[in-house]
Amino acid sequence: MTKRFEQAVEAVLRLPAADQDWIAEAMLSLARVGTADDIEPEHLEDVLAGLAEIERGELASPDEVEASFRSFG
Repeated sequence: MTKRFEQAVEAVLRLPAADQDWIAEAMLSLARVGTADDIEPEHLEDVLAGLAEIERGELASPDEVEASFRSFG
């Protein structure tokens, strides 16, 4: 385990159980993602922009994500 990953796990362990589960699902989903070859060329720019947002720490809160999913139902 890298030091950075270990720091992330330690931070997640301090969160409430529901948030830990949400992050665990996200991690599992990311672990299943294939290579860049799996991204349709017309979506690549948006994917790269999203990754840059993540790198800058521009993440939605769990409440914002939940509200977004509720809007689909």
